[in-house]
Amino acid sequence: MANGEHLVLLQRNTVDWLEWRALHPEVEPDLSEARLVGMNLKQTSLAGSNLRGADLSRADLSATDLTGTIFNQANLREAHLADALLIAAELIVTDLVGANLQGADLRGANLIGSDLRGANLQGADLSGANLIGTDLSKANLRQADLTAAKLNRTSLVRATLNQANLAEADLTAANLFEAEMIEVHLFKANLQRANLSQAHLSKANAAMANFSQADLAGADLRWANLTKANFQFASLQFAKLQGATLVRTSLVQADLTGIDVAALTLYKTWH
Repeated sequence: MANGEHLVLLQRNTVDWLEWRALHPEVEPDLSEARLVGMNLKQTSLAGSNLRGADLSRADLSATDLTGTIFNQANLREAHLADALLIAAELIVTDLVGANLQGADLRGANLIGSDLRGANLQGADLSGANLIGTDLSKANLRQADLTAAKLNRTSLVRATLNQANLAEADLTAANLFEAEMIEVHLFKANLQRANLSQAHLSKANAAMANFSQADLAGADLRWANLTKANFQFASLQFAKLQGATLVRTSLVQADLTGIDVAALTLYKTWH
Protein backbone atom coordinates (compact mmCIF):
# COMPACT_ATOMS: atom_id res chain seq x y z
CA MET A 1 0.00 0.00 0.00
CA ALA A 2 1.04 3.58 -0.65
CA ASN A 3 2.79 5.65 1.99
CA GLY A 4 0.06 8.00 3.29
CA GLU A 5 2.35 11.03 3.53
CA HIS A 6 3.64 10.55 0.00
CA LEU A 7 0.16 10.14 -1.43
CA VAL A 8 -1.23 13.23 0.34
CA LEU A 9 1.67 15.35 -0.90
CA LEU A 10 1.18 14.23 -4.49
CA GLN A 11 -2.58 14.77 -4.38
CA ARG A 12 -2.22 18.24 -2.84
CA ASN A 13 -0.45 19.88 -5.78
CA THR A 14 2.58 19.27 -7.95
CA VAL A 15 4.44 22.35 -6.67
CA ASP A 16 4.54 20.99 -3.09
CA TRP A 17 5.46 17.58 -4.43
CA LEU A 18 8.41 18.89 -6.43
CA GLU A 19 9.65 20.96 -3.47
CA TRP A 20 9.48 17.93 -1.19
CA ARG A 21 11.35 15.79 -3.73
CA ALA A 22 14.06 18.43 -4.05
CA LEU A 23 14.51 18.43 -0.26
CA HIS A 24 14.47 14.63 0.03
CA PRO A 25 16.25 13.27 -3.07
CA GLU A 26 17.21 10.09 -1.20
CA VAL A 27 13.57 9.03 -0.65
CA GLU A 28 11.96 6.59 -3.10
CA PRO A 29 8.26 7.53 -3.01
CA ASP A 30 5.91 4.64 -2.28
CA LEU A 31 2.69 5.11 -4.23
CA SER A 32 1.95 1.42 -4.73
CA GLU A 33 -1.72 0.60 -5.33
CA ALA A 34 -2.60 4.31 -5.17
CA ARG A 35 -5.75 5.45 -6.96
CA LEU A 36 -4.72 8.32 -9.25
CA VAL A 37 -7.36 8.00 -11.96
CA GLY A 38 -7.37 10.95 -14.37
CA MET A 39 -4.96 12.94 -12.19
CA ASN A 40 -2.92 15.76 -13.74
CA LEU A 41 0.75 14.89 -13.12
CA LYS A 42 2.06 16.61 -16.21
CA GLN A 43 5.74 17.65 -16.17
CA THR A 44 6.24 16.53 -12.57
CA SER A 45 8.85 14.05 -11.29
CA LEU A 46 8.04 10.51 -10.23
CA ALA A 47 11.48 9.14 -11.04
CA GLY A 48 12.35 6.09 -8.96
CA SER A 49 8.86 5.89 -7.44
CA ASN A 50 7.04 2.67 -6.61
CA LEU A 51 3.71 2.72 -8.47
CA ARG A 52 3.25 -1.04 -8.52
CA GLY A 53 -0.43 -1.90 -8.93
CA ALA A 54 -1.49 1.78 -8.99
CA ASP A 55 -4.50 2.94 -10.99
CA LEU A 56 -3.37 5.73 -13.32
CA SER A 57 -5.96 5.19 -16.01
CA ARG A 58 -6.52 8.34 -18.07
CA ALA A 59 -3.94 10.21 -15.93
CA ASP A 60 -1.88 12.94 -17.60
CA LEU A 61 1.82 12.08 -17.26
CA SER A 62 2.94 14.00 -20.34
CA ALA A 63 6.61 15.06 -20.24
CA THR A 64 6.88 13.60 -16.71
CA ASP A 65 10.16 12.17 -15.43
CA LEU A 66 9.46 8.49 -14.77
CA THR A 67 13.04 7.26 -15.03
CA GLY A 68 13.42 3.95 -13.20
CA THR A 69 9.83 4.07 -11.95
CA ILE A 70 8.14 0.76 -11.10
CA PHE A 71 4.73 0.33 -12.77
CA ASN A 72 4.47 -3.46 -12.58
CA GLN A 73 0.81 -4.58 -12.82
CA ALA A 74 -0.35 -0.93 -12.80
CA ASN A 75 -3.32 0.37 -14.77
CA LEU A 76 -2.22 2.98 -17.32
CA ARG A 77 -5.10 2.41 -19.70
CA GLU A 78 -5.61 5.48 -21.92
CA ALA A 79 -3.03 7.41 -19.88
CA HIS A 80 -1.25 10.38 -21.49
CA LEU A 81 2.49 9.69 -21.53
CA ALA A 82 3.59 11.72 -24.56
CA ASP A 83 7.26 12.76 -24.29
CA ALA A 84 7.53 11.11 -20.86
CA LEU A 85 10.93 9.88 -19.64
CA LEU A 86 10.57 6.15 -18.95
CA ILE A 87 14.22 5.17 -19.22
CA ALA A 88 14.81 1.78 -17.51
CA ALA A 89 11.27 1.89 -16.11
CA GLU A 90 9.60 -1.37 -15.07
CA LEU A 91 6.23 -1.93 -16.75
CA ILE A 92 5.88 -5.69 -16.37
CA VAL A 93 2.33 -7.00 -17.01
CA THR A 94 1.08 -3.40 -17.14
CA ASP A 95 -2.19 -2.32 -18.76
CA LEU A 96 -1.30 0.31 -21.39
CA VAL A 97 -4.25 -0.27 -23.71
CA GLY A 98 -4.87 2.87 -25.77
CA ALA A 99 -2.16 4.81 -23.93
CA ASN A 100 -0.49 7.76 -25.66
CA LEU A 101 3.29 7.26 -25.57
CA GLN A 102 4.11 9.38 -28.59
CA GLY A 103 7.72 10.53 -28.43
CA ALA A 104 8.26 8.84 -25.05
CA ASP A 105 11.76 7.71 -24.05
CA LEU A 106 11.55 4.01 -23.11
CA ARG A 107 15.20 3.09 -23.62
CA GLY A 108 15.97 -0.09 -21.71
CA ALA A 109 12.47 -0.28 -20.24
CA ASN A 110 11.08 -3.66 -19.18
CA LEU A 111 7.58 -4.27 -20.61
CA ILE A 112 7.42 -8.07 -20.45
CA GLY A 113 3.85 -9.33 -20.85
CA SER A 114 2.28 -5.86 -20.97
CA ASP A 115 -0.89 -5.03 -22.90
CA LEU A 116 -0.27 -2.20 -25.41
CA ARG A 117 -3.13 -2.86 -27.79
CA GLY A 118 -3.93 0.25 -29.78
CA ALA A 119 -1.26 2.29 -27.98
CA ASN A 120 0.33 5.27 -29.73
CA LEU A 121 4.12 4.88 -29.73
CA GLN A 122 4.84 7.01 -32.76
CA GLY A 123 8.40 8.32 -32.64
CA ALA A 124 9.02 6.67 -29.26
CA ASP A 125 12.51 5.46 -28.34
CA LEU A 126 12.31 1.77 -27.37
CA SER A 127 15.91 0.91 -28.16
CA GLY A 128 17.08 -1.99 -26.03
CA ALA A 129 13.63 -2.33 -24.45
CA ASN A 130 12.32 -5.72 -23.33
CA LEU A 131 8.96 -6.32 -25.04
CA ILE A 132 8.92 -10.12 -24.83
CA GLY A 133 5.39 -11.48 -24.93
CA THR A 134 3.73 -8.05 -25.11
CA ASP A 135 0.54 -7.39 -27.07
CA LEU A 136 1.06 -4.52 -29.52
CA SER A 137 -1.83 -5.41 -31.79
CA LYS A 138 -2.95 -2.39 -33.83
CA ALA A 139 -0.40 -0.20 -32.01
CA ASN A 140 1.12 2.79 -33.80
CA LEU A 141 4.91 2.41 -33.91
CA ARG A 142 5.49 4.63 -36.91
CA GLN A 143 9.08 5.99 -36.90
CA ALA A 144 9.73 4.42 -33.49
CA ASP A 145 13.27 3.36 -32.57
CA LEU A 146 13.31 -0.34 -31.62
CA THR A 147 17.02 -0.92 -32.21
CA ALA A 148 18.13 -4.15 -30.49
CA ALA A 149 14.75 -4.44 -28.75
CA LYS A 150 13.55 -7.85 -27.54
CA LEU A 151 10.25 -8.68 -29.25
CA ASN A 152 10.23 -12.45 -28.96
CA ARG A 153 6.69 -13.89 -29.20
CA THR A 154 5.29 -10.34 -29.31
CA SER A 155 1.95 -9.77 -31.02
CA LEU A 156 2.18 -7.01 -33.63
CA VAL A 157 -0.94 -8.03 -35.52
CA ARG A 158 -2.03 -5.17 -37.80
CA ALA A 159 0.42 -2.84 -36.05
CA THR A 160 1.85 0.16 -37.93
CA LEU A 161 5.65 0.09 -38.14
CA ASN A 162 6.24 2.28 -41.18
CA GLN A 163 9.76 3.78 -41.14
CA ALA A 164 10.45 2.26 -37.72
CA ASN A 165 14.01 1.20 -36.85
CA LEU A 166 14.20 -2.49 -35.90
CA ALA A 167 17.89 -2.98 -36.65
CA GLU A 168 19.26 -6.02 -34.78
CA ALA A 169 15.91 -6.45 -32.98
CA ASP A 170 14.91 -9.97 -31.91
CA LEU A 171 11.48 -10.80 -33.34
CA THR A 172 11.73 -14.58 -32.97
CA ALA A 173 8.27 -16.16 -33.28
CA ALA A 174 6.62 -12.70 -33.29
CA ASN A 175 3.19 -12.34 -34.89
CA LEU A 176 3.24 -9.59 -37.55
CA PHE A 177 0.16 -10.67 -39.47
CA GLU A 178 -0.96 -7.85 -41.80
CA ALA A 179 1.47 -5.44 -40.13
CA GLU A 180 2.23 -2.19 -41.97
CA MET A 181 6.03 -2.11 -42.35
CA ILE A 182 6.63 0.17 -45.32
CA GLU A 183 10.24 1.46 -45.40
CA VAL A 184 10.94 -0.29 -42.09
CA HIS A 185 14.60 -0.79 -41.14
CA LEU A 186 15.28 -4.49 -40.36
CA PHE A 187 19.05 -4.64 -40.82
CA LYS A 188 20.32 -7.82 -39.12
CA ALA A 189 16.97 -8.30 -37.37
CA ASN A 190 16.06 -11.83 -36.27
CA LEU A 191 12.62 -12.84 -37.57
CA GLN A 192 13.09 -16.58 -37.32
CA ARG A 193 9.72 -18.41 -37.22
CA ALA A 194 7.88 -15.06 -37.26
CA ASN A 195 4.44 -14.76 -38.83
CA LEU A 196 4.64 -12.07 -41.53
CA SER A 197 1.80 -13.35 -43.68
CA GLN A 198 0.06 -10.54 -45.59
CA ALA A 199 2.51 -8.01 -44.05
CA HIS A 200 3.39 -4.92 -46.09
CA LEU A 201 7.19 -4.62 -46.33
CA SER A 202 7.58 -2.63 -49.52
CA LYS A 203 10.84 -0.64 -49.68
CA ALA A 204 11.97 -2.21 -46.39
CA ASN A 205 15.69 -2.49 -45.65
CA ALA A 206 16.03 -6.10 -44.52
CA ALA A 207 19.66 -6.63 -45.47
CA MET A 208 21.22 -9.54 -43.54
CA ALA A 209 17.92 -10.17 -41.71
CA ASN A 210 17.09 -13.71 -40.63
CA PHE A 211 13.69 -14.90 -41.95
CA SER A 212 14.43 -18.62 -41.64
CA GLN A 213 11.27 -20.71 -41.14
CA ALA A 214 9.18 -17.50 -41.17
CA ASP A 215 5.73 -17.34 -42.78
CA LEU A 216 5.68 -14.60 -45.45
CA ALA A 217 2.76 -15.97 -47.45
CA GLY A 218 1.19 -13.14 -49.42
CA ALA A 219 3.63 -10.58 -47.99
CA ASP A 220 4.44 -7.47 -50.00
CA LEU A 221 8.24 -7.23 -50.41
CA ARG A 222 8.32 -5.10 -53.53
CA TRP A 223 11.47 -2.97 -53.86
CA ALA A 224 12.75 -4.26 -50.50
CA ASN A 225 16.47 -4.61 -49.89
CA LEU A 226 16.94 -8.31 -49.11
CA THR A 227 20.70 -8.41 -49.62
CA LYS A 228 22.23 -11.39 -47.77
CA ALA A 229 18.90 -12.06 -46.04
CA ASN A 230 18.21 -15.63 -44.94
CA PHE A 231 14.90 -17.19 -46.07
CA GLN A 232 15.86 -20.82 -45.55
CA PHE A 233 12.76 -23.01 -45.06
CA ALA A 234 10.57 -19.88 -45.10
CA SER A 235 7.15 -19.74 -46.76
CA LEU A 236 7.01 -17.10 -49.51
CA GLN A 237 3.89 -18.43 -51.18
CA PHE A 238 2.43 -15.80 -53.51
CA ALA A 239 4.63 -13.09 -51.97
CA LYS A 240 5.26 -9.97 -54.05
CA LEU A 241 8.97 -9.59 -54.86
CA GLN A 242 8.96 -7.26 -57.84
CA GLY A 243 11.98 -4.97 -57.80
CA ALA A 244 13.38 -6.54 -54.61
CA THR A 245 17.16 -6.66 -54.23
CA LEU A 246 18.11 -10.33 -53.92
CA VAL A 247 21.89 -10.21 -53.84
CA ARG A 248 23.46 -13.21 -52.07
CA THR A 249 20.07 -13.95 -50.55
CA SER A 250 19.46 -17.48 -49.28
CA LEU A 251 16.22 -19.06 -50.50
CA VAL A 252 17.31 -22.64 -49.78
CA GLN A 253 14.27 -24.89 -49.21
CA ALA A 254 11.99 -21.82 -49.24
CA ASP A 255 8.45 -22.31 -50.50
CA LEU A 256 8.23 -20.13 -53.63
CA THR A 257 4.81 -21.32 -54.77
CA GLY A 258 3.09 -18.73 -56.93
CA ILE A 259 6.28 -16.72 -57.58
CA ASP A 260 7.75 -16.31 -61.06
CA VAL A 261 11.38 -16.93 -60.08
CA ALA A 262 12.54 -16.43 -63.68
CA ALA A 263 11.31 -12.83 -63.52
CA LEU A 264 13.45 -12.04 -60.46
CA THR A 265 17.01 -10.75 -60.53
CA LEU A 266 18.92 -13.29 -58.44
CA TYR A 267 22.59 -12.33 -58.12
CA LYS A 268 24.57 -15.08 -56.36
CA THR A 269 21.37 -16.10 -54.63
CA TRP A 270 20.92 -19.66 -53.36
CA HIS A 271 17.58 -21.34 -53.98
